[in-house]
Amino acid sequence: MARGKIQIKRIENTTNRQVTYSKRRNGLFKKANELTVLCDAKVSIIMFSSTGKLHQYISSSTSTKAFFDQYQMTVGTDLWKSHYENMQEDLKKLKDVNGNLRKEIRQRVGECLEDLGIEELTLLEDEMDKAAKVVRERKYKVITNQIDTQRKKMNNEKEVQRRLLRDLDARAEDPRYGLVENGRDYDSVMGFSNIEPRMFALTLQPSHTNNNVHSGAGSDLTTYPLLF
Repeated sequence: MARGKIQIKRIENTTNRQVTYSKRRNGLFKKANELTVLCDAKVSIIMFSSTGKLHQYISSSTSTKAFFDQYQMTVGTDLWKSHYENMQEDLKKLKDVNGNLRKEIRQRVGECLEDLGIEELTLLEDEMDKAAKVVRERKYKVITNQIDTQRKKMNNEKEVQRRLLRDLDARAEDPRYGLVENGRDYDSVMGFSNIEPRMFALTLQPSHTNNNVHSGAGSDLTTYPLLF
């Protein structure tokens, strides 16, 4: 049964279009390879899919560069000349832009001012004044932030001090938190927990059982918490 004639037009379905491209590309490369082997011909095929992916076939006896070099010699044209000229033109423009930027930088530090007229000097002065204003505002903002941070830190430290003094005054009359009486020697130490500082009063009380130091008995150490 004869195959139906396919109408040559763009395939709208994306999947079908990609499948057709893949099949026909492989068939085209196969024919190119047969032509290369059978006829000792140099064949080159360069293809780009609708997604921009490159596919190419180059005869195994040559390279892409050698193939295009031979093409240029045969037809008497230079494929890279226009591209090279465009690159040179772009390079020249970039050099001009770079030179102008460098000149502007030098002018902003007080150099290369000899060729400027009164209007250009006035414009440069205005631009530098605006830039200095921006820098000055940023400096004041940084200074203000640092002052606010230090003020908050000092307020926090004062609040901690006031709270500790309040706790000390509130517990001064409580015998459980008072200082050691009856002429006993005492000392105090400041310790720190995971949450806040703690203060203790330590006193040595004579043992009522045994005064033998070597036996492990002696004065008892009593701890009185002052602040929590």
